[in-house]
Parts: sequence; structure tokens; C-alpha cells
Amino acid sequence: MITELTIRNLAVIEHIAVSFRNGFSVLTGETGAGKSIIIDALGLIAGGRGSAELVRYGCDKAEIEAQFEIAPGHPVCAVLDKNGIAAAGDGLLIIRREMTAGGKSTSRINGQLVNLTMLREVGDCLVNIHGQHEHQSLMKAETHLQWLDLFDAERIVPVRSQFEEAYDRYSKLKKELRSLEETSKQALQMADLYRFQIEEIGSANLKIGEDESLMEEKRKLANAEKLFQNVADSYDALYGSKGLTAIAKSIQKVSDVAAVDTAVLAPLVEQMQSAFYQLEDAAFQLRNYRDSIQFNPERLEQIEDRLTTIGALRRKYGDNIAEIVAYGERIRKELDLIENKDETIKRLEQQAEREHEALLAIGAKLSTLRQHAAKRLAAGIEAELKALHMERTRFEVSFARHGNAEIAAPAPLSRSGLDEVEFLISANPGEPLRPLAKIASGGEMSRIMLAMKAIFARVDQIPVLVFDEVDTGVSGRAAQAIAEKMSELSRYCQVFSITHLPQVACMADSHYLIQKSVQGDRTFTSVEDVQGAGRVRELARMLGGAQVTETTLSHAKEMIDLAHEKKMNAKA
Repeated sequence: MITELTIRNLAVIEHIAVSFRNGFSVLTGETGAGKSIIIDALGLIAGGRGSAELVRYGCDKAEIEAQFEIAPGHPVCAVLDKNGIAAAGDGLLIIRREMTAGGKSTSRINGQLVNLTMLREVGDCLVNIHGQHEHQSLMKAETHLQWLDLFDAERIVPVRSQFEEAYDRYSKLKKELRSLEETSKQALQMADLYRFQIEEIGSANLKIGEDESLMEEKRKLANAEKLFQNVADSYDALYGSKGLTAIAKSIQKVSDVAAVDTAVLAPLVEQMQSAFYQLEDAAFQLRNYRDSIQFNPERLEQIEDRLTTIGALRRKYGDNIAEIVAYGERIRKELDLIENKDETIKRLEQQAEREHEALLAIGAKLSTLRQHAAKRLAAGIEAELKALHMERTRFEVSFARHGNAEIAAPAPLSRSGLDEVEFLISANPGEPLRPLAKIASGGEMSRIMLAMKAIFARVDQIPVLVFDEVDTGVSGRAAQAIAEKMSELSRYCQVFSITHLPQVACMADSHYLIQKSVQGDRTFTSVEDVQGAGRVRELARMLGGAQVTETTLSHAKEMIDLAHEKKMNAKA
């Protein structure tokens, strides 16, 4: 639920800070007071597109901040994790949005900067706003299958996952078949080239890392004379009269007098002896290395020829021996496919046929589950509509098949299953069932949407549901029914409604009065949490217009009392 909303410099709002409670809340006030701006602010928090025109005139930027309380395990937690957004403690989620007069927008979630796409992804899990003329996700036919699956997710989702996996396998096989059939002529032309390339690579008998070791051996052979001369000179210098012999004589001289000054000279003798032994060992290693140096012009010529061969292959088939070998393996497989194309096609067709049979079997099972769910969904929505005084309304989930049962000529399949689904409705007796989007009456659309929200609010887990004057066009018993349904819906989520109907306002658990005032040459909007006598007076204004009388006050109080009694009975 949303617990706090702060708005600064948004349209006619200079600064408001509102605390919200759980349950059903209404926002009322005169036309033009700024009620819809509150809803616009929630829309911006949920990732809606902003505009520089929304920034209050004369101000640099508009700021909106909302605080949500999120239950553990709510779907938004997974979205936060996926986007690398740190969760705040105590289940709090703070979203901040700023828009400058220059048109720039920045958003932060728990203090972390996010882009608009990420904000919208989080917002879709938190807030659902429905206006009188907005056909949101429930009104879009392409989303109806998703909603149907969500309605009975426990049974449907596991089978749908099986279908998606089978669909992916089948699609991969079909892609391979198409590739073989479409490229067969070109592949035949490539076969001779592949054979030549395979022969060329194979005859080279390449070994991974061979070129590097050959280059190392080439360097040594090419510089053998220089290596021999320098190493020999170094060895001779160490073992010459001015080398180790001189060092040994120096050590002997110091050793003879070491007893005179043991503290200083004894460590020096030890250090000099250690250096002597290390130099002597180095001299022996130089001698051995000198004796191992080879002078082999024939081997050098062989290495150069081999490196020339490898270089030619590298220019054609890869930057190194590993890539050349990998290329050879790949074209060997492609050549095998070409040479055995007919057998391969036959094998893939048989495999695709088996996969298609399995796909249709899973799809049929999925369709059966969906059809059972569709009947329960239709019954549930019709029951909700009956409670909203649309007793004669018929609701139906229409199915159309994607797939064809004939395996030999399958129709295009969808990864979501064999079904295309659309919600149909007939609001009046004698009228045919029609798509939801073609419902003409605003009052009917409001109640249909509310009935559907009442069903889906129990499964979509969106914590904040906002109705922006969806009760427009209804009155009397229908208005009372809408009010009761919103109150009932608030058991599953936090519900907000902008309304001009006293029948709706009296059923609210919280009532916020939006007022506009003019100070000097500027317009200001305020929000007041009205309770007690203040709420009675606002309800009386809604009943009687500008003239509030004792009669309207009495009527307003009676409506609030009756609504309270009705809510208590509903909870009992």
C-alpha cells in the first residue's frame, strides 16, 4: 500500500504531503480543484510519461515522492532484484520523480537512480490506474490469454511452461529443416569447396600451440651463433683469472683476518662465499647451455616452411590454429549434411512430426484447462456484475485455435499455446456478445471493469488500485452497487476513487477533500483528510450543491451511518 505522497510544484499544487491509510479512500472536491493531478502524480510515480508543462509556472522543477509498504515475497521484490535495486528495511519502498522545466526527468527508487523503463516495470507491480476512457490491460484482447492463465495460474502455468519448452524444440527443428531446404542448391555448389578446404586443413596435420613452439625454436636456431658466442664469453669471463679465481683469492684474504674483527668480517666472509657458490653454479649452467646450442640450418629451413604453411592457412581460415581446426570441424559437419541431405531431412521431418504430436497433446491439455478456467471466470464475473445491478449481462471467453490437428499441414503455432482468447460481453438481453473494447455505455463499462478488477485483484497482487471517475454516467442503485463493490475490493488491495457521487463517498474508509484557492495572482491546491463534521459537510455539499442545509447535513450523516453499518455487516 502507499502510505505517503508528497508533491511539490506540480501544476496548481505548490506543496502537499498526504498520509494514506489502507482500505477504500475517496478524493472529492469541486470540478477543477486538482483531484486528477493527484492521480497524475501517482501515474508519474508508476512510470508514466511526464511533460515540462506539468511543472508549476515560474518553478524550476516538480518533485513527487511516494512511500509504499510492501509485503514479503511480493512480485515487485523480484523486479527490484532483477534490476539490482537495493530493498529498504521494514518492507518500505520509496520512489522519487523529478521533472525540470527544461523537460528533463530523473527517477530514484530507494535512492538509486533508475531509467524510465525500470521505473515503469516497478510501477506496473504497484499501481493500476483506470480512468473512464482508458482501456487498460483488461480491455486489450492481446492480454486476455495472459489474464485467463493468471486466473488459474496454479493449474495452467506448469502446463504452459511444458508447452513453451516443447514449442522451442519444435521451432528449432523446423528452422533446421527450412535452412536445409532453402540452401540445398547453394550447399551443393559449396560441397566441392568444402572438400578442398577440409583436405587442405587435414593434410597440414595441425596441432594446437604448434606455431608458438615453432617460433620459439626458430628464434633460437636463427640466433645460434650469437647465443653460443655470448654464453661462451660469459663462461670464460667467470672462470678466467679475473673471475671466480680472483673472487676466491679475495675470500681467502678476508678469511685470514676475520678472527681479528669477527663481528664485522665473519658475516662478510659468509656473504662472499654464498655469492661465490651462486656464481659458480651459474657458470656451470652457462657451460651446459653453451654445449647444448645447435647449429642446424636444415632444421631452420624446415621450420620456416612449416610456419609459411600455417600462415597461409591462418589467412584463409582463422587467426590461430585453434580457429583453423574449429573451422575445419564446422565445414566437415556442413559437408556431411550436404552429402546426406535427404537422409537428414527425412530424419528431421520424423523428429519434427513426433515433436509436433507431443506439442499438440500438451496444447490440448492446456486448452482444456483454460476452457474449464474460462467457465469459472465467466461465472465469477457474471456474479460480480449481478451484484452491480447488471443481472442480465452475459460474459464469455471466446476461443479460437492457433494450431491445426492435421500434423501434415500444421497451422502457425504460438508459443503461448493453441488458443487465441478474447473476452466477450453482452450487456443487454437480445444483444449479441461483443468484444469488451466495443462496449459503448460509460456506465456499463465502469461496472464491467469494476467486476473484472474484483476478480483479478485477488490474483494480480497489485497493491494500489485507482479509479478516476469510473462512476461517471451511473446513479441510484447502480452507484450504490459500485460503492459497495469498491469497498469489498479494498479487502484485497488499497483502493482510491475520484468521485462526485455521495453514494460512493459515504462508503469510503478515508475521505480526502481537494480544494483550490487563489492567493494574490496564484492558484493553490490543498488536500484535507476530512473526518467527523468536516466529512458530513463535504458529503452534504455533494448532495445539495452549493447550498448546504440542515436537511442535506442530516441526510449526509444518515448516509455515513448507514454505510458504516453496511460495512460492519459485510465484515461480520
